[in-house]
Amino acid sequence: MSARDPLFPTSDSLDDWFPREMPDLESPLAIAGRRLGVVVGGSLSKGLDVKLDRETVIEDLAVGRYVVVRGQHKRFFCMITDIVLDATNPAIRSDPPDLSDPFLREIYTGTAAFGTLHVAPMLTIDVDEGEPKPVKTIPSHFMPVEIATAEDVNDVFGHEDETHFNVGAPLELEETQVNLDLRRLVERSVGVFGKSGTGKSFLTRILLAGIIRNDIAVNLIFDMHNDYGWEVVDERGPRAKGLKQLFSSRVAIFTLDEESSRRRNAKYDQVVTIGYDEIQPEDLAMLKTTLDLSDSMIDAAYELHKLWKEQWIERLIDASAEVMDMLREELSASPASVQALQRRVQRFERFGFLRPRALDDSARQILAFIEQRKSVVLEFGRYGGALEAYILVANYLTRRIHSMYVEKVERALGDESMEPPQLLITIEEAHKFLDPAIARQTIFGTIAREMRKFNVTLLIVDQRPSGIDEEVMSQVGTRVTALLDNERDIVAVLTGISGAGGLREVLARLDTRQQAIILGHAVPMPVVVKTRSYDADFYQSLHAGPGTPAANGGNGEAAPQPRPSEDRSSRRIR
Repeated sequence: MSARDPLFPTSDSLDDWFPREMPDLESPLAIAGRRLGVVVGGSLSKGLDVKLDRETVIEDLAVGRYVVVRGQHKRFFCMITDIVLDATNPAIRSDPPDLSDPFLREIYTGTAAFGTLHVAPMLTIDVDEGEPKPVKTIPSHFMPVEIATAEDVNDVFGHEDETHFNVGAPLELEETQVNLDLRRLVERSVGVFGKSGTGKSFLTRILLAGIIRNDIAVNLIFDMHNDYGWEVVDERGPRAKGLKQLFSSRVAIFTLDEESSRRRNAKYDQVVTIGYDEIQPEDLAMLKTTLDLSDSMIDAAYELHKLWKEQWIERLIDASAEVMDMLREELSASPASVQALQRRVQRFERFGFLRPRALDDSARQILAFIEQRKSVVLEFGRYGGALEAYILVANYLTRRIHSMYVEKVERALGDESMEPPQLLITIEEAHKFLDPAIARQTIFGTIAREMRKFNVTLLIVDQRPSGIDEEVMSQVGTRVTALLDNERDIVAVLTGISGAGGLREVLARLDTRQQAIILGHAVPMPVVVKTRSYDADFYQSLHAGPGTPAANGGNGEAAPQPRPSEDRSSRRIR
């Protein structure tokens, strides 16, 4: 007789259907692909209702886990969005039975009292075709529901290759992995969100490491807290390597604070200085909230720039009482506004990287590295704690580099060999740049709306996505979100996402560390992952290409990957 399935016997023997000993439901066989229950109702828009079998232990289930509904002709991939206790007789709620008697427990459990799942269908795979497709129908009544197996997950997310990068494993399926489509990730802007302490920096570092290793795009990272370039002390104790240490020949560190870099033994490539003569009034307008600038002060800045040209900030800082009196007749702005503006810009004198004249053209130096396909990490050192310094530098350099990129892309029309590489710009505290009041006027809002028109996209890192302009959020193609507990932030992240109602419960119940939900352009369907650990095993995996042995003799330099072919089909559902 052929081997039988202890959970689904096919013989006519009563001993098979009603064994004297129940199978061990904790064995790998019982967990992987084990039947949970059957579909008893639901709709395409609101999800499916699943009645659990009496053998299913409801405590072993969790929101965010994948299940598969085996339909007659399709596999339906679904995510658990809610778990409910139910009963056939409402009177049980007010007069619960005494379950100290094992016999009564067996009678009630799974019959009069039972568990129900709400699951959201994410995609389907036809039995004959084998390719994931969008969900346009639902399974019929009483179709079996099972825990997704590693094979099911691999059918959806594929395997790691030149354009797909492993970022973690689905919940309770650590033997498999979720592979992001990196090319689709950088095609549109990316968001990494989560409350403070949820590991956003480590999440971002994992994404950037994959992009650099597979040579998908070049990165410009405005490193506010020195988290990305050189090693940083992990909250758990050990030191975590920076991108420069992982990719020494493909990452350059620029620093605004040479003293800080030397103190940390960070091997920097260039020191950045910015001249007062390079700052425009629109750069100052970005600091409206941070420096508490009024509209009349900003108007005065434009008038001073028109009067004194490039020397307007230097002369305003040094302006004597006699000069300020002279400005009463030269400017239409009120003297009080001009004096208040002077006090604000005099704060720039405490930033050592700001000088009357810059030592070099830092924007052109950065662009030269980018054109060589070298990613640039700009460390702020001790100035990272001054939000006005971060906003000023990031806005100034991005505005200059974006202008140069637009010029190069337009020159390259008709000649792809002259086109600059795809550029991904990483900014932290993104809501300060993309606030609804200023997003339409800032260079970052322009980049987000242009998508990849000029080969430039954003990677925005923020703990308050509700503070980002709605139009900009609608252009964020992939959202990698750790735990959020503010309702407004959760709504902002899920805006425009299909099935957002069910995902809200999943997002609010993530663990505080090493869990995230990934939505959007780079994955076939929303997925909750336990992210990879940023440790020695991760560093070693970067030394070799997908499926190949370690390269370069293990010298700490990740092996360069072949440039991916542009005609490779993506597994992303379109």
